[in-house]
Amino acid sequence: KNVHSQQLVTEQTTADYRSEFGLIASSFASARTFADWVQIYKKLVGWEVELTESTDPGVREILSYQKNEANNEFAKFVRANYLSWFSDRDADAPVLSHQLVRSKVFPIVDASAKTTLFLIDNFRLDQWRMIRPVLHGLFDVEQEDFYCSILPTATQYARNAIFAGLTPLAIDKIMPDLWLNDNEAGGKNRHEEDFLKRQMQSQGRSGKLYFDKIVRSDAGKRLLDNIEKVHQADFAVIVYNFLDMLSHARTETQIIRDLAEDEAAFRSLTRSWFEHSDLLELMRLLAERGHTIIITSDHGTIQVDNPVRVQGDRATSSNLRYKTGRNLGFNQKEVFAITKPELAHLPKSNITSTYIFAYNRDFFVYPNNTNQFVRYYNNTFQHGGISMEEMIVPFLVLKPR
Repeated sequence: KNVHSQQLVTEQTTADYRSEFGLIASSFASARTFADWVQIYKKLVGWEVELTESTDPGVREILSYQKNEANNEFAKFVRANYLSWFSDRDADAPVLSHQLVRSKVFPIVDASAKTTLFLIDNFRLDQWRMIRPVLHGLFDVEQEDFYCSILPTATQYARNAIFAGLTPLAIDKIMPDLWLNDNEAGGKNRHEEDFLKRQMQSQGRSGKLYFDKIVRSDAGKRLLDNIEKVHQADFAVIVYNFLDMLSHARTETQIIRDLAEDEAAFRSLTRSWFEHSDLLELMRLLAERGHTIIITSDHGTIQVDNPVRVQGDRATSSNLRYKTGRNLGFNQKEVFAITKPELAHLPKSNITSTYIFAYNRDFFVYPNNTNQFVRYYNNTFQHGGISMEEMIVPFLVLKPR
């Protein structure tokens, strides 16, 4: 029994999942709200993590198939309900990106002496499940909640909406000098601190704010040296771009692609990074100083493997999971098309602009270089479209022990 303990646990876990397979499958048809889909996603991610060590490739294949089916049904749910979340006040709508700080973050800031928000780009529920045990000795998890990222599930749209407390269309109208459309040159996320300060002022908040963005390892070490600046603030916000950089590096670098070959390897790499990161050390120092910690993201990411052909002119946006432009050619059955961007509170660069979004594991390719795109981007991690991984974003509140 001792020698074969791992095998026995694996066999039991496999049997448990097989017995629940039917219940999970039947829940797809009965899911009516975003909260219902959160429960489905949590179950699937839970089984993904538990079956990571399974020696039965068949059961992992079944789970992968079931998750694919779930994402197809989730896409239908989003297609049927997304626009009503903006237009119908009576709709059973989730908290969206532009509502996150006002409805979820500020109440925690009010209830805590010191609060630090960590926004980790591309952070997903399965990655949280991997790093949670690492934080067990430092924090108690007071809240494990979720919100819905707006479309496109891309940094330019979702993160700006979070910090501004406004939809992208409202940002473009109120602060046109601080918003750049996809076809305009320049950095798209340079004004996040300004957006957040404006949102705090509009809410009558005068507490001391600290804002920082970590995009290189030396910046993390510098922040550790200046920990007192974080501690002295009433509310600190730290954006960590590591996972986003990792997913892009995986696309461009073969050795990273080999290290993060699939979802399980990507989760393992996330935990390995976190255990040796400045981020963990920063959280430890803040725990010692009594800070309440919030961990969330602006969107998740998904591994893509199904090319979908679209057509566009030179002004069309370059993202593989969504496109916006004036002369888009596409199959209506293969995408979620928004021909009136104002209904989704999205800006448009010209009068006839349209947005299209990829479903599940799809990614967009052009007819004239399809093979080159497929070879380069197949099985890479992308974001911008519609999937549970991209849109169902964890929101975690941790209290120091």
